[in-house]
Amino acid sequence: MENLNKKKVAILATNGFEESELSSPKAALEKAGAEVHIVSEDSGKIKGWSEGNWSNEYTVDKTLDSVSQSDYHALMLPGGVINPDKLRRNEKAVQFVKSFFENKKPVAAICHGPQLLAEADVLQGRKITSFDSIKKDMLNAGANWVDEEVVVDEGLVTSRSPEDLEAFNRKLVEEVYEGKHEEQTA
Repeated sequence: MENLNKKKVAILATNGFEESELSSPKAALEKAGAEVHIVSEDSGKIKGWSEGNWSNEYTVDKTLDSVSQSDYHALMLPGGVINPDKLRRNEKAVQFVKSFFENKKPVAAICHGPQLLAEADVLQGRKITSFDSIKKDMLNAGANWVDEEVVVDEGLVTSRSPEDLEAFNRKLVEEVYEGKHEEQTA
């Protein structure tokens, strides 16, 4: 597995994130050596969603007011129905997402997470996947939507659902290791 020592990754989430879509990628990144921060709108704790019910609480490491894309090597967006819907209405969250694309840094989004990408207007011409119920939204945002377990397009990693987490996590770690898409590795 790639060594992500000295790499920092932000996971942008708020109440209502799909728990496995935050906990599993976070664990995979940390196992590979990355420092991972949960970034949210407010300090304190955020509550996950699992199997149709509220689930565990997670401590927020940083707030949107206290971070910049320059603090991180990559961004990860968990899904859940509530989480991206709340975040896409927060201009700071949308700008935070957009800034990773402007700086060609890896971004990963799973399930309903790509709704934030549509809101940030970064999907034009990109090959992606997502939960099938938001397929039309993704197409309307200019994406080339496909039904595959994991899709990588120039540092953008997307997957459909928690069932795809193994493949999603593998590609997420790989893209964080590779870093900015414009960089050449020696």
